[in-house]
Amino acid sequence: MSTSFTLAQVAAWVDGTVRGSADTRIAGVSGIEDAGPDEITWLADASYFPRLSKSRAGAVLVPSDCGPTPMSAILCKRPSVAVIAVFERFAPPVPSPPPGVHPTACVAESARLGKDVAVGPHVVIGERAIIGERTILDANVFVGDDTTIGADCRLWPGVVVRERCELGDRVILHANTTIGADGFGYEFVDGRHVKIPQIGTVIIEADVEIGSGCSVDRAKFGATRIGAGTKIDNLVQVAHNVRIGPGCILISQCGIAGSARLGRGVVLGGKVGIGDHVELGNGVQVAACSCVSKNFPAGTRAVGLPAVDHETWIRERSKIRRLPQMAEQLKDLTRRVDRLESTADH
Repeated sequence: MSTSFTLAQVAAWVDGTVRGSADTRIAGVSGIEDAGPDEITWLADASYFPRLSKSRAGAVLVPSDCGPTPMSAILCKRPSVAVIAVFERFAPPVPSPPPGVHPTACVAESARLGKDVAVGPHVVIGERAIIGERTILDANVFVGDDTTIGADCRLWPGVVVRERCELGDRVILHANTTIGADGFGYEFVDGRHVKIPQIGTVIIEADVEIGSGCSVDRAKFGATRIGAGTKIDNLVQVAHNVRIGPGCILISQCGIAGSARLGRGVVLGGKVGIGDHVELGNGVQVAACSCVSKNFPAGTRAVGLPAVDHETWIRERSKIRRLPQMAEQLKDLTRRVDRLESTADH
């Protein structure tokens, strides 16, 4: 039987105020168009307000200054934040291996596992590896020799963390992500590519989350580093010796070339490419599909291929939009010049 709560209870979770029937029972949460009479929805932006008139939702989370709504409402400070607490209450339990080591796992005798560590089926943990308390390693995770993983981490199925890497507390690595693969380093010698040994490591600080199918390469020397609280979407490539500051956001399919530096709070849109040794200052924002080949100072908004600051891009685009008109003007001027220079009009 599904669990339901009154609006009064929901309002207490989000520090909100009920407008309408506080006894209305809520059994789930969904979007404005999909919510049913026993579900609550939320108004993330004022532009969605007209959609409420067609919604079947039993209740809605709205800003404190929101006007009348077709259904009961909970007035709160920031609905998009408040709804997180609602999702947490209604989220189904996530399957996890129980604390302990599954019989099919292979754990080196020299490895050290903290209290309540969960090791799932077919996990491999190398020599002298250290796993922090309450960390969960799902099926088929590989942890290399001399690697340290902090407390309360979650490594989903198929994650690989190679030798000598370091993960801080509360790091989440989603399925099939690889940490510590060799950096892409070769020297062309006598007609062939000679591999450069990649002897460095990867350091991932606390509260980092990395999506599925990502690769963070080990450094040629020293460390590739990802700062605390940074969040990385799926299918992102971080090359050797890259340093990413704390609190950054990297959207899907970004590629960051070797030795690039990202400051605090940098945001990269989807499919952004960052050239090698490029440095982005704190708070730089790069629009999707841009290619960054030069440094940008703190606070810059960059866009384009190659990327330029947003103001320059706007000026360039305005001129480009005028090119067809300017081409016709040029043709007309050319015809006038031809007539003026012709023998008949001399």
